[in-house]
Amino acid sequence: MPPLTRWFIRTALLYLMLSLISGVLVAAGSVTRFPYPIASLSTLYFQILMVGWITQLIFGVAYWMFPTFSREHPRRSPMLGWVAYVSLNAGLLLQVVVELLGIVNANAAGWMGGVSILLQFAAALAFVINTWNRVKGR
Repeated sequence: MPPLTRWFIRTALLYLMLSLISGVLVAAGSVTRFPYPIASLSTLYFQILMVGWITQLIFGVAYWMFPTFSREHPRRSPMLGWVAYVSLNAGLLLQVVVELLGIVNANAAGWMGGVSILLQFAAALAFVINTWNRVKGR
C-alpha cells in the first residue's frame, strides 16, 4: 500500500470519528435543550462525513487500486496525489473553521468560505488529472 493511501485512509478514519461525534451532538441537540450553536452543527456534520470520511476514503483507495499508469510511474504523479491530499484537508479544516465562526457570527467567515471551496475544488481537480489516464479500456 502506498504511503499516500495510508495517509488518506488514516485521515478518513479520524474524520469518521469527528463526524460521529458531531452527529451525536446534532441528534442530542434536537432531543434535549442544548444551546442553539450545538444544535446547528448539521451542516458541519455532513461536510465532515461526506468530504472528510467518504471522499478521502475514495481518493485513498482509488489511488492505490486503480490500474497502473506505467511501469515507471504506476500511480502517475505522486506529487499530484499529495497536492490532492493537502488541498482537500486544508479546505475541509478551513470549512470547519468557517462553520464554527458562522455559528457565532454569520458575517465573520465570508472570504474563508470561498477559499475553502477553492481548495477542495483544487483537490478534486488534482485527483481527476492524476487518475484520468489510469482508467483504461480493454
